Amino acid sequence: MARTPTLSFDRGTLILHPPPRGKAWIDYATWDDRIEKFRILGLHYRPLVEALQAEGANFIDEAKDFHPVELVRAVGMEPYPHQQEALAAWKQAKRQGVVVLPTAAGKTYLAQLAMQATLRTTLIVVPTLDLMHQWYAHLKAAFPDAEVGLLGGGSRDRTPILVATYDSAAIHAEALGAKYALLICDECHHLPTEFSRAIAEYTIAPYRLGLTATPDRSDGRDRDLTSLLGKIVYHKTVEDLAGIALASHQVVQIKVKLSKQERDRYNRAIALRNDFLQQANIFLGSIKGWQMFVQASCRSVKGRRAMLAHRKAKEIALGTDAKMRLLTDLLAQHFTERILIFTADNAAVYRISQELLIPAITHHTPVKERHEILTRFRQGEYKTLVASHVLNEGVDVPDARIAIILSGTGSQREYIQRLGRVLRKGSFDNKQAILYEVVAENTAEERTSQRRRG
Repeated sequence: MARTPTLSFDRGTLILHPPPRGKAWIDYATWDDRIEKFRILGLHYRPLVEALQAEGANFIDEAKDFHPVELVRAVGMEPYPHQQEALAAWKQAKRQGVVVLPTAAGKTYLAQLAMQATLRTTLIVVPTLDLMHQWYAHLKAAFPDAEVGLLGGGSRDRTPILVATYDSAAIHAEALGAKYALLICDECHHLPTEFSRAIAEYTIAPYRLGLTATPDRSDGRDRDLTSLLGKIVYHKTVEDLAGIALASHQVVQIKVKLSKQERDRYNRAIALRNDFLQQANIFLGSIKGWQMFVQASCRSVKGRRAMLAHRKAKEIALGTDAKMRLLTDLLAQHFTERILIFTADNAAVYRISQELLIPAITHHTPVKERHEILTRFRQGEYKTLVASHVLNEGVDVPDARIAIILSGTGSQREYIQRLGRVLRKGSFDNKQAILYEVVAENTAEERTSQRRRG
């Protein structure tokens, strides 16, 4: 008598044995000579099962180790229209897909709605330990009776609702793959790396939700999100939600002039760099051009001098004294408001902190000290903070009304994240946020500004 085909889970893959009749499953299977059985990537669990069922195949499913959960919300909150629309779009797409919403638009609450709509064991992955602890706190507050655990930062829970960092989830992907029916990837643009993609590939979760403000990646791997999580099912911009779920805002660009001495030094540095680029036939208007410049700078003394000149010119534009004078004026103009100052490098952070006596946060700031600074900012004891890249993502920043970008990269993601830091309505229904973007006139900073603003 023929044995019934059985589907089992083995370290991130599915084993289907003995092979069932029909052909639909063959597209997903690879023969493994070591065990003389067919293996299938965990990612293909749902389409495989659907294909077998469509052909009327008789099989035993021993792969899934997930189960229903009960989620009772402590306090009822009425979702914003865009959150209801996003949830409906995700459900319409068979509970798979990516939702693109700006920073501060309530992605965490949308995820909770998706969890309540699915009521299955859930794995949530986030890029940083700070975000992991924030998600944990939000989930415990929303669902106080639920078993919520952590994976990362020394914690190794195995709870029905598990919040993990991308690094920890990838390390344990083979063990976690069969236990969760819903996979939620916060800041999902981190997922398509060689290391992190194993989270989505090794799990059999039939339901998947990606959340991000900016899905695009410079390496083009954002296109892999479609196969890992599903297509983009809902997309709203800052402009779409301004005055509704987000505070109304204005972006004010202010150009400052280099002093004559700074201009002379800047021009000399740019000329030295450009002479080398012209001789080497390198154009900096693309990622490839920049990579060629970096490679060329390692091969010769002239190349190294050109790279040093490039950095010197950038340093002059980013750190011109005119920016410090303007910053002083803006701080005086908005002295009653909470203000966030962003720079492109730590040196500028420390200079501002020392000269203007403003609390500073960089990636070097110890966790306890960072927490203390943010707490005092939230309570109003500190009115102003200065930071480089550390507040872009993964840190729960208290409400502020004014953001000042003294310098930054050409990344649209960074720009959206920094703008999002002042877009939470908080307790102010009529909040009017302002983002000041300070740019050194007639320098490469102007092109950088154009790139980040799209």
